[in-house]
Amino acid sequence: MKVVDVRAKTDDELTEQLAVFGREIFNLRFQRANGQLENTARVRQVRRDIARIKTVLGERHRKAS
Repeated sequence: MKVVDVRAKTDDELTEQLAVFGREIFNLRFQRANGQLENTARVRQVRRDIARIKTVLGERHRKAS
């Protein structure tokens, strides 16, 4: 997910996407612990997507205040 895509979404959509990524990273951690994780790069992608979303939400919150 690119920053342009994140900025184009509303706060509600970003919050929903953050919850989806949260569940995904949870499942990826379990797969890695059990040795079932095939795409190890996905963990890094999801972590960075979460960080992008949180950054944009924080910027919007600070701008609104």
